[in-house]
Amino acid sequence: MSDALTRPASAGSAPPKPNAVVAVLALAGIVVSLMQTLVIPIVPELPRLLDAPASDTAWAVTATLLAAAVATPVVGRLGDMFGKRRMLLVSIVLLVSGSVVCALADSLVPMIIGRGLQGLSAAVVPLGISILRDTVPAEKLAGSTAVMSASLGVGGALGLPIAAFIAENWDWHILFWTSAALGVVSFLLVTTFVPESKNRAGGRFDLVGSLGLSAGLVSLLLAVSKGADWGWTSGTTLGLGAAAVVILLAWGWWELKAKQPLVDLRTTAKTQVLFTNLASIALGFSMFAMSLVLPQLLQLPEQTGYGLGESMMTVGLVLAPQGFVMMVMSALSAKVTKAKGPKVTLMIGALIVSGGYALNILLMSEIWHLVLVSCIIGAGVGFTYGALPALIMGAVDPSQTGAANSLNTLMRSLGTSFASAIAGVILAQMTTDFGGHALPSESGFKVVMAIGAGAALVAFLLATFIPKARATAGGQPAGDSPAEPATAGAKA
Repeated sequence: MSDALTRPASAGSAPPKPNAVVAVLALAGIVVSLMQTLVIPIVPELPRLLDAPASDTAWAVTATLLAAAVATPVVGRLGDMFGKRRMLLVSIVLLVSGSVVCALADSLVPMIIGRGLQGLSAAVVPLGISILRDTVPAEKLAGSTAVMSASLGVGGALGLPIAAFIAENWDWHILFWTSAALGVVSFLLVTTFVPESKNRAGGRFDLVGSLGLSAGLVSLLLAVSKGADWGWTSGTTLGLGAAAVVILLAWGWWELKAKQPLVDLRTTAKTQVLFTNLASIALGFSMFAMSLVLPQLLQLPEQTGYGLGESMMTVGLVLAPQGFVMMVMSALSAKVTKAKGPKVTLMIGALIVSGGYALNILLMSEIWHLVLVSCIIGAGVGFTYGALPALIMGAVDPSQTGAANSLNTLMRSLGTSFASAIAGVILAQMTTDFGGHALPSESGFKVVMAIGAGAALVAFLLATFIPKARATAGGQPAGDSPAEPATAGAKA
């Protein structure tokens, strides 16, 4: 029906202010991405704080990862069907609810429940990007989506020093009361400034597809994230891995035959979408190496000869400038996208990330070395995060942007999970003895950084297969007007 795909405008209503919409959505993205680093400063203390074994308290991190993986594609599809703003608000409510549960928790089970609820809010960033496509003029879309996409990295970078400061000076529950308060502020701002889009796909929700994808992703991520603890050759790890393969193959078969699938696999098989998603996996893999290596180098004892013996607070301050660099570079990436197209922007960003890791192999003995490296990698991330949603939205119908952007975000998360597992194995195998304790060796860190550089180069190579299209003023390929509603299906 044609009225299901029209822009949100009613008689006498004031048009949305693009700058206010962008600012509010970017803030919401930053608040949600804070959940990535919120608990890092207290992870070593969780066994004592929750009176539980370390192997069990690790689920406070794993639960968020699993919930985010399940929620991102499902909520994205629901946003396309029932309203992106509506589902964004639901996601923020889940974040606030999870934060309150964690703030009231003094034992393991409520903490895991709360962290799971926080993870269910992960679709805010891809939903926000999709809302921008429906509400922001075409000439401002490239810059707006770059800023929104960069909020994912900015929140992660700023969250660590803020969380470390709170954890060192106040009761740890304040961490979660703070995130709840930020969530409430975001909710109120979204309800005030962000309009709902009428650009909806409609139809029935693919419940079987959502359950199948969720089961497959949970099996895969459990095998990857817990394999080191359970043993990579253990029956549990291998069984989950095999189950993931079988379930995801069956899910793919179902999606291809479903009339209204959760994920349109035919669309994701388009060259532009396929290679953008593959490049996203490689970039997610590459970018996690920095999050793993730099904090350990900063915190390991100076007596090792390569550690810097700094506190978690210092780690946060060293990584914080990266967030500001990402935001600044997102604006520059938008200009490159307008002039040359998002493919070129993605390739430039991948090369910058790779160069940052290569430099880190040479410079890792001083604090300023690591600040410089994190900022260079952050600059590359700012470029790539701005280009990825532009490439996705340039290849899909406006009624599919929520699901398509969410799937792309999921690809980055999968890359991050694989990087965590592989880097963990390398650092566990390449060790040095320090006072009777095995610590990751300097060579181990350099190998991980070399792999991070290589993964970024893989992303560059994958990007070369993306078709190059002439860019419009909005940074989108000619013939695709992202600010206008789709007409396909309007006559149905």
